[in-house]
Amino acid sequence: MNIDAFTGRAQAYTKARPSYPDEAIKYIRKIISENAIIADVGAGTGKFTELLARCAYKIYAVEPNSDMRGQLEITLASFPNAEVIDGLAEATSLYDQSVDVITCAQTLNRVDANIFRSECCRIGKANPIVISLYNYERGKTHSVLRYEKSTSSFYKNPVVREFPNPIYFTRDRWLSYHLSMEGVPQESEAGYEAYFAEQNEIFNCHSENGLILMDFVTNVYSEIF
Repeated sequence: MNIDAFTGRAQAYTKARPSYPDEAIKYIRKIISENAIIADVGAGTGKFTELLARCAYKIYAVEPNSDMRGQLEITLASFPNAEVIDGLAEATSLYDQSVDVITCAQTLNRVDANIFRSECCRIGKANPIVISLYNYERGKTHSVLRYEKSTSSFYKNPVVREFPNPIYFTRDRWLSYHLSMEGVPQESEAGYEAYFAEQNEIFNCHSENGLILMDFVTNVYSEIF
């Protein structure tokens, strides 16, 4: 995992990245125990973690990037059932057999699948369930292939469910969404003005009534290890 990939992007990530649909959360609640202890690995700024915390699960939110972890602490500040942990997916620092469920949202494609699988087995109690989520834009084949490559290398026989998650973006959110992406130039970097001039033009061409629709889909993978 590249720990520094999102350094300097935490505020934009919090502001603009899509969350996860209610139906996906309802589904996850059905497949895990109401008393489950959860390790949310690669928790980022807490987009998914917060939704779990609202359900009163005991959660260890594991995040290695200090910038993202700072926002994660703000997100989870009102949830005494959630504890923020400085750790990697491949080395969470959690105790052996300490959790019932391991979750990772928008993370699996960034970790070493074999080492992470071993870590899940180490920190999980007997037969833990491992759940992965990702949002992708419908019709964007490259996004689907990127995530399917990671899930196929990690899971052996997962159950997969798909949920619609359309998101409307204002211009400000549209620009922040792109600023939250790994590799996009930040304000102090070369190429920033040209890149965001292009994003403004795309918004001008495709928005209606000040909004642009991104037809996201949320996929949920789960398997008992």
